[in-house]
Amino acid sequence: MDRIKELLATSAADDYEIEEVRESGWEFYFIRHKLDQNRAKNVTSIKVKVYKSFEDGKYLGSAVGTIPPTASDEEVKALIDNLVYQAGLVKNPYYEINGPKESGVEDAVSSTVGMDSDLDIKKTSSDYIETFAAIPETDTEFLNSYEIFVSRKEKHFVNSRGIDIKMAYPTSLIEVVTNAKNNDNEIELYRLYDRGTCDKEGLTKDVTELLTMGKDRLEAAPTPNLKKAPLILSTQDAVELTDYFYNRVSAAFKYQRLSDWEIGEPIADDVKGDKVTLTALPILPNSSRNFAYDEEGAAIKERVLIKDNVPENFFGSRQFSQYLGLKESSMVYNYRIEGGSKTAEELRTGPYIEVVEFSGFDCNAMTGDIAGEIRLGYYHDGDKITKVTGGSVSGSMSELLKEMYLSKELRQYNDALIPALIRLEGATIAGIE
Repeated sequence: MDRIKELLATSAADDYEIEEVRESGWEFYFIRHKLDQNRAKNVTSIKVKVYKSFEDGKYLGSAVGTIPPTASDEEVKALIDNLVYQAGLVKNPYYEINGPKESGVEDAVSSTVGMDSDLDIKKTSSDYIETFAAIPETDTEFLNSYEIFVSRKEKHFVNSRGIDIKMAYPTSLIEVVTNAKNNDNEIELYRLYDRGTCDKEGLTKDVTELLTMGKDRLEAAPTPNLKKAPLILSTQDAVELTDYFYNRVSAAFKYQRLSDWEIGEPIADDVKGDKVTLTALPILPNSSRNFAYDEEGAAIKERVLIKDNVPENFFGSRQFSQYLGLKESSMVYNYRIEGGSKTAEELRTGPYIEVVEFSGFDCNAMTGDIAGEIRLGYYHDGDKITKVTGGSVSGSMSELLKEMYLSKELRQYNDALIPALIRLEGATIAGIE
C-alpha cells in the first residue's frame, strides 16, 4: 500500500483511491453427501482509481485498474500512467471526492454483526456441512450435489484526501442442485445462495422448499389461460420487484433520467393496496454486504428512502449525489421493506396463481415491465389448488403497484429483508392449456 501511494504521489494523477482486499477462504465440493474435493485460498487483490481534472476544474475524469500483488515498481508505474491517460479522456462535470469530513467516518457503525464467530471460517464451514447433512430427503427427492464457499475478507481503503479505513466481514456462496424423480421422469433444480454466515434455519427452509418444488414440478399440469389474475410471488424472484423500488431511488438513475420519481411526491395515484416503506441498512444480520463504509470511503447510515410510497431520499455515489445536490451521499447495500396489512394466510385467499419457479423472471427498473416464463406455479381457483407449468406472466409495476399487497411476515434474501409474500392484482397470465 505504501509503495503504491508513493508512486501515485509522483504521478500526474490529481487524486486517487486504493482498495486492498485480503480474502481467506475454504471451499467444499460435495456429490450427494460425499466430499469430492476441498481447497483453501488466500488471495490479495488491489484496485486503484485515479482522477484527473482539466479545463480549469470544469471536468473530472477517472479510470480504474487492478494491480497484481507481485508487480514491480516499473509495472505499477506504467499501469498508473496508463490510467491517468485514460482518465484524461473522460469528461464528467467536476465533483469532489470524499475526505474525512465528507465521509462521516465518526458516524460509521461496526462493519460486522459483532461476534467473532461471524469471521470464523472453520465454524461457518462446519455449520453449512452440518445443515446439509440434516436436510430431510427421500428416495425420490434428494440432494444431487452442493458446493460451499466460505470467506473472511479484510478491506483496506485509502485515498489522497486523507481517508484511511479498514473493515472485515464474512461472505458465503452456496450452490445447490436437487433431483426429483418418478417412474417416468427426473428433473434437476438449481439454486445459488449468497450469505454472510450460515443461517441454519433459513437454509434448511430454502432447500426443503426446493425439494418439494421438484416433486410438484413432475406432477404439474399445463397452466390455464387466465388472462388477468392475481399473482403471488413468495420466493427469491420477489426481490426483482423490490429492487424496482430500490433502483428508482438511486442517484445515478435519477441523474440519468431513468427514474422520474421526485422527493416528496407519491410514486402512484389512486393506490388501493399497501404502500411501500424502504429503509437503507448498514447492517442486516447474515447479509454478505455488511459494510461500515461504501466503496468510496463514505460511512453508511440507516435512513428511510421511501415512506408510504413517497421518496424521502436518494442514495448513491459521491459523483451523482453531488450532481443532484444531496446533503448526504453513500452507496446502499442492504435494505428492508416493511410488512403490509395482511398475513400470508390472508393473501392466499380467493382466486390467484402463486408462481414459485420461473425459467427467468425480470422486472425492468426503468420501465417497470415484468415478465417471466412459468416453470412451477400453484393455481387456486377459489376451491382447489392445481400445480401448473408453462405459460408466462407479464405486466407493469407502474400499474400493478396501485393494488399490491404485502404480507406482514418478512423473509430475508441475503441483502434484502422483504415481505414474505407479494400479491399483485391484475397481472397478465398467458397459459398453454
